[in-house]
Amino acid sequence: MRIAVAIPAYQAVHSIGSVVERSLAMLPDVLVIDDGSTDATGGAARAAGAEVHSFPANRGKGAGLGAAFSILFSRGFTGVVTLDADGQHLPEEIPKLLTFAGQADLVLGTRDHLFAEMGTVRRFSNGLSSRGISWAAGQSISDVQTGFRLYMRECIERAGFTETGFEAESAVVVRAARLGLRVVTTPVRLGKADGRGTSHYRPISDSLRIAAGVLRARYGGVR
Repeated sequence: MRIAVAIPAYQAVHSIGSVVERSLAMLPDVLVIDDGSTDATGGAARAAGAEVHSFPANRGKGAGLGAAFSILFSRGFTGVVTLDADGQHLPEEIPKLLTFAGQADLVLGTRDHLFAEMGTVRRFSNGLSSRGISWAAGQSISDVQTGFRLYMRECIERAGFTETGFEAESAVVVRAARLGLRVVTTPVRLGKADGRGTSHYRPISDSLRIAAGVLRARYGGVR
């Protein structure tokens, strides 16, 4: 079983090097998708040892992950671990996800045991979205917004990954669960519980896109 790491990155020059180096200590293949950064994110990732694929302009997290899946699965990898470039996700926690490789189609590294350490807005948003997306998926999932995941090839082949923004990660959970694919969760530690300071998430517009993407996934529409 061949597993690679994919890191979507935007304006992450100060953190990407450490994330790449520590990911390489866990798995030998690390691909960074530089999503149109105007700083030196791509160069820092390459210097740390990652393969880098760069977009000429910002396209969104979903587009970055979709590109990574296309590249890596076309090379014969059977699974892809995804984590954020800002240091919130700890590469040292990757083995917890790998425990389920071959047993599940999608593994979510969940943070709900750390919600109390988050700010009020972040905690409320994560709790509310997880309840709504669990309803759409038909499966109770405590933390749907986590980007620290293991995707097996069958999950992407069957559920697809077509959305371009933050909504992609929520929509794929809904489609996977409703297709009968096995979606499991495992608690993980974080570098920092509340990542608002380094997140590019736009609370109003991205929340609306997530809601629309989840409803399309729930009722059979794929963008």
